[in-house]
Amino acid sequence: MTAAQTTAKGALAGVTGRRSLGQRAHELRRRFRRSLPYYTMMLPPLLLLLVFNYIPLYGLKMAFQRFIPARGLFGDQKWVGLYWFQYLRVYPDFFRALANTLILSLSKIGLGILVAVTVAILISEVRNATLQRAIQTTVYLPHFLSWIVLAGVFIRILSPSNGLVNQLIKSLGGNPIFFLGDNRYFRATLIVTDLWKSFGFNTIVYLAAIVSIDPSLYEAATVDGANKFQRIWHITVPSILPIVSLMSVLSIGSILNANFDQVFNLYSPAVYETGDVLNTLVYRIGLVQANYSLSTAIGLFRALVSGVLVGIAYFLAHKYANYEIF
Repeated sequence: MTAAQTTAKGALAGVTGRRSLGQRAHELRRRFRRSLPYYTMMLPPLLLLLVFNYIPLYGLKMAFQRFIPARGLFGDQKWVGLYWFQYLRVYPDFFRALANTLILSLSKIGLGILVAVTVAILISEVRNATLQRAIQTTVYLPHFLSWIVLAGVFIRILSPSNGLVNQLIKSLGGNPIFFLGDNRYFRATLIVTDLWKSFGFNTIVYLAAIVSIDPSLYEAATVDGANKFQRIWHITVPSILPIVSLMSVLSIGSILNANFDQVFNLYSPAVYETGDVLNTLVYRIGLVQANYSLSTAIGLFRALVSGVLVGIAYFLAHKYANYEIF
């Protein structure tokens, strides 16, 4: 091949490459214009995420400062390193709140999965479509109610003087129980009321997974002589195990939150021993006592531990349920 032919071939390749790049750029612009309405719809939540989740990360530096509010976030503050994290080791309220958080969260997650799966299986066995939809709606409705509303309802229902529950207890010959003011009952009250509100959402998720199971599996098991319980145990439960693993991963990520809305609206100083959790402790230290450095240190500790727990939960879900998110 002569030098002229080589030069011509290279020039032709360059022109072809430029045309190819131009075509790809045109295709990208066309796709962007076509998807512009969807990008516009995504903009508000992205802005909210930026304003309320990412910009506040700048304030994490308060965990390493002796923060004085009068000097402001951008003012001259004294850096103290890991002092506040070391202080947590001798701060008794922290360990009490941490223990309460773990007990409440683990109880809610474990019992929540058990109750939701059980109810989903029971609903799936209802053959009347109208009745099945009515039950689904009934168990799902509490999910839409805020804890501010529900707290008022439960305070009235559980009142030791004229509450519906205590009226029933007294009619049976028992003594009134102060569910929201007695440490012996407050923790169980939090768990039961949270289950009542939240299990409906998980039930619908598990029910959708059950509906998607191939009916031929049940038919084959019936032909082989399996009874209803055996079909549930050997077909239904293994089939929904991946979605149970996913819901567990999502739940364990918030294990150190312990539902602040619920606890804050139902607890009182009388039940701090069993009801005070990390979020309510952060609220009191930061907004009531104005010790922003200590409250930020507790919040950062909680976030880091939650990240580790998510990783552990995902590893276990992948290892034992063969489930992958990514």
